[in-house]
Amino acid sequence: MKLYYSPGACSLSPHIVLKEAGLKFDAALASTKTHKLADGTDYYTINPKGYVPLLELDDGQRLAEGPAIVQYVADKVPEKKLVPAWGTMERYRVMEWLTFIGTEIHKSFSPLFNPAMNEEGKAVYRKKVLDRLTWVDSQLAGRQYLMGDTFTVPDAYLFTVARWSPFVGVDITGLANLNAFIARVGARPAVQEAMKAEGLLK
Repeated sequence: MKLYYSPGACSLSPHIVLKEAGLKFDAALASTKTHKLADGTDYYTINPKGYVPLLELDDGQRLAEGPAIVQYVADKVPEKKLVPAWGTMERYRVMEWLTFIGTEIHKSFSPLFNPAMNEEGKAVYRKKVLDRLTWVDSQLAGRQYLMGDTFTVPDAYLFTVARWSPFVGVDITGLANLNAFIARVGARPAVQEAMKAEGLLK
């Protein structure tokens, strides 16, 4: 398999899950600024959407969208318990978290990275992100991870996007449960491997 990624982008989430799963894969840098690969290939010829992540499977099929990719990867190694079994309520809870993180948190961060967005607009999105993360903080009370004491795929996604906060002026210093969660996830060996591979850790 091959994961197309950009350092620190939302593609860090499937990168972490692939490392947690222990599956063999190649990582291909696809710049979100130039939309070119290291060899000069136009990334749009690989993913017409132009963004990461994208997972190329062994049979040549390509799967886009982080929440779909992480579930696909996790289902390859059910013994790792990165997602609950299909048909269980717990599986739908994982999907609920992935959807919430994707639509309510991830997408609310996007305008904050847009240089064309004025400061007034950014203030609106900073508040929205902080409101959502404050709710997540309340849900993490007494829990190691989003689903309880077991690391599952939405944890990789939340870790990835919550880490963007200080870079765009969202102050999460008062969210003790969330900060403890970020530290806990960041200490996992697979997470450290993925971050080192992306140049985010020395």
